[in-house]
Amino acid sequence: MKKSAFFLVITILLSYTGLRAQVTLNCESGNRAIEQGNCWGFGAVSYSNTANLVIGGSWSTKSNSLTNLSPTACWIKTPWMLIGNGNITFQARLDGAGNGVTAKGIVLTYIPYNASASYGEGTAVQFYTYNFPAFNVTTVRDISAPIPAAILNSTSVYKIMVSFIGTGGNERAYADNFSFPGTYWSNPANGCIPMVVIQDADGDGIADSEDAYPNDATRAHDVFFPSQNQKGTLSFEDLWPSRGDYDFNDVVINYGLQKVTNAAGNVVELFGKFVLRATGASYHNGFGFQLDGISPTKVTSMSGNSLSAAPIYTFAANGLESGQAFATCIVFDDFYHAMTWPGSGSGINTDKAAPFVPYVTLDVHIIFINNGTPPAGGTVSSEQLNLSQVNFFIVANKDRGKEIHMADHQPTSLVNSALFGTQDDDSNPALGKYYKTANNLPWGLNVLQGNDYPIEKTPINEAYLHFIDWAGSAGVSFPDWFEDKTGYRNAEKIY
Repeated sequence: MKKSAFFLVITILLSYTGLRAQVTLNCESGNRAIEQGNCWGFGAVSYSNTANLVIGGSWSTKSNSLTNLSPTACWIKTPWMLIGNGNITFQARLDGAGNGVTAKGIVLTYIPYNASASYGEGTAVQFYTYNFPAFNVTTVRDISAPIPAAILNSTSVYKIMVSFIGTGGNERAYADNFSFPGTYWSNPANGCIPMVVIQDADGDGIADSEDAYPNDATRAHDVFFPSQNQKGTLSFEDLWPSRGDYDFNDVVINYGLQKVTNAAGNVVELFGKFVLRATGASYHNGFGFQLDGISPTKVTSMSGNSLSAAPIYTFAANGLESGQAFATCIVFDDFYHAMTWPGSGSGINTDKAAPFVPYVTLDVHIIFINNGTPPAGGTVSSEQLNLSQVNFFIVANKDRGKEIHMADHQPTSLVNSALFGTQDDDSNPALGKYYKTANNLPWGLNVLQGNDYPIEKTPINEAYLHFIDWAGSAGVSFPDWFEDKTGYRNAEKIY
């Protein structure tokens, strides 16, 4: 029988159910110490290359004379394993020195791990016995023993012990080509103790302790932005390309994003929570976001947005806006449709004398991979969907081409590009400069820590005294301009 020159084949699988690897021993190292270094154990068993007795290749195991019926007298032990399913197989023969006069046999035992026991070996349990026949004793026997139900597809570790037993005489047993269903789980670098057993209930290759969805193989991780317990604040000035009153309260929204990925690192879904706080505008503004670089064909569906009876937008079957190069989601098309004016005062929640209107929350849900099935356009990796780069914008007064983004964020395919570089706008698409004045003042703000906004008709620099310093320096000076520090704000002008 020709055998590989490799003496030990180990395949480590991360899933603990179904078919597993095989832990094998074929003795071809010719040096038992090598196997011991890989956590195999030998008791009164050595290697032999005696001609006519070796079973396969150049080497086989050879027991001492079989004169003891105790399984602990003469044995081979596997390393610690996560037991799989199927049969333990190997080949064995006697050397014929005793002519088969006295009884000789093989016993199989499994040994559970017990950290407090000697060598970590708990109480052994016998589960299989083979008796050599009293004739043709030198014939090679094919041994096959099923894994017992008690340890089948185990999530705990075990050793399997192969014992050679006998009474009287000086007969020895030869054995070779051992194969044990299961996954090698010993740590040779740490005294051959078991490696930590990683529980993976859904079999997706992600440990339960690291899996946000341990019982769902289609989901594995969550990514939150700005963070799980923090919402950012978006605020816009809607008179672009003019600076207008520059009060940054025309659309004010708190937001939080949650990205769900699978074990392969592909995006399964995106949740957006948008809390509508205020509008000081007379315009009926819309709001949405673009996922830059991501084709609309990579999105299965979008839901949870607010649309009025006669929206100015057109939508594809998956709920995204039609006619866009990149996936574009319209969260609402009219602030005054999503949130009701209180009947007095200017706008909603920008006039301290007017009634306060409770915030309205819109929960947007975008599905990329639906129950494990990606859309026609293929998958989106987690790296491709960077939550910090989600491209928020408003559409001013239902004029679809008049969209207003954060500074230096590219517009969508439906923008009216003729507006760039007009009035107060100093955009230069060729340089990647968008939605900034000549002195870097923006029309949109995204404060990750959250912030308050000016009352109606109060320029933001009169409410936040270092805003111009911050914007004019491209964010270098006073990056904390929005904080409530001495000399930073005029509280009377903040809602």
